[in-house]
Order: sequence, then C-alpha cells, then structure tokens
Amino acid sequence: AIRSSTTGRGRTVFNLANGSRNIIERRQPGLDCGLCAGADGVAADCIPVVVMGVTTTLENRLMLELRDISLAITDRVLVHPFSLAVAAGDIVTLMGPSGSGKSSILSYIGGDLLEAFTAKGDVVLNGQSLLLQPPETRHIGRLFQDDLLFPHMTVGENLLFAVPRLPKAERLTMVTTALERAELTGFADRPPHTLSGGQRQRVALMRALLAKPSAILLDEPFSKLDKSLRGQMRDYVFSHIKARAIPALLVTHDRKDAPIGGRVLEISNEGVVRDV
Repeated sequence: AIRSSTTGRGRTVFNLANGSRNIIERRQPGLDCGLCAGADGVAADCIPVVVMGVTTTLENRLMLELRDISLAITDRVLVHPFSLAVAAGDIVTLMGPSGSGKSSILSYIGGDLLEAFTAKGDVVLNGQSLLLQPPETRHIGRLFQDDLLFPHMTVGENLLFAVPRLPKAERLTMVTTALERAELTGFADRPPHTLSGGQRQRVALMRALLAKPSAILLDEPFSKLDKSLRGQMRDYVFSHIKARAIPALLVTHDRKDAPIGGRVLEISNEGVVRDV
C-alpha cells in the first residue's frame, strides 16, 4: 500500500509497505499514466510524479544488466564478451551490420534464443538473474519490426490480451485509456488490418506497456515504416518508454533511430562491442 504525507518543503513522502521511504516531488492530484491501477488508481510499484515539470513514473529502481554476454554459432564467435547496464528510462542502442548477432542478443535476453546459437553470460533484471526463468516470467516487453497484432482479434481485444488479471471493469478502463494515449479513441472495435502502419505500431507499443514490463526490447521497430512516419514513431515510442521509466535496449542498423544523446554501442565486423 502507498500512504502519503506532505512535508514542510512541499514534497510528498511515500511510505511503502516494506517500510522504505522515497521523497519525491508532490504528485499532481488525479495524475495517472493510464496503464496501471491500484486502490487509488496507481499501482504500488508505479508512482506517477512530476519532476522538473515532466510527468514520469518511478519503477522501484528498474535496471537491466548484461554481464559478460557473448554469442556464437557453431564454432564461430559472433559477439565477444561485453557488459552493459541500462537504467530506468534510459534507451541504449546496439548497432551492427546484418548478421552480426544484435537481434539474437535480444532473444537471449528474452529467453527465446534459437538452438543454433550458443550464448554465455548473465542477464540481470532488478538484481535477479533471468537465466533460469522461462520467457513468460521474465517481465520483458518486446517491440518488433512487425506489429504482430492478432488478426482475428479487434484492436481492443489485442490490448485486452496483455492486461493483467484484474476485475473486468478495471481491465476495460485500462484499454480505453491506452487507446486515448495512443490517439486512437474509438478504434477498439476495428480489425487491425484497417489501421495504418503507424497506428498498428502504436497499438503494439500500448499492448507491450499494458503488460507492465520491467524492461523492453526494441528489435528494429521503425525499419518498415515510411520515412514520413519514422521520426514521428521514434518520438512516440521513446517518450512513452521514458514516461514509464523502463530500461530499454534498441537494436538497429540505422544510426538515425538512436535517441539523441543516448548511449550507442556497435558490434564490429570482428564481433567486438564498442561505444560510438
């Protein structure tokens, strides 16, 4: 549970159930990111706040760490050991030529690496190793080149599929709010094939966020969009990830896809990962 009390400095102290205390900027009345809900409309692990005038959420110090990760196929090394830490709200970009293993690194993090590959090293999320966990319990969201919306479901049903088990009214409210955030109000009953490419990607992002991931992996999600939509979708995706304070790892072959000012790593032809 979350309880709050206002200090004389104009800040609010949130007392968590475990007795810890976080002092943050006072929450605006009624502020809600719309993607989670608790007794007062806010989940215990997701506190919308306003910091320097920007709405964001604090997710209990989310951190994605890759420790001495390496990748090989048969007896050929694709990626030599490297380590990386991605903090909450940060978007780190991993670049490399086609076939360099960058998407396979994401598969290793997500727990669905093909058997043809051999990977070593630890994947740690919020201080806990994920290596022995199946993909469905890792709490990692994915956004791919293709939106992968279920064609036999409506837009609303696609979103509802990702919502955690809650009372029906709460789940429907979360879907409605997500559509509003995606500027797709009234699209709940539409089949996915009637949407534009940009609209479908927005639905895919909302579906990934509705599952309340602790980290998100972006596997060249902008590569199939028209040039006119690409920049717009980049800004849209990055702003939502930062607002949710989720660590994100983006793989791409296009430097323009990397967020401005963000860390960029590149896999060389020799399989060495370096900052660029």
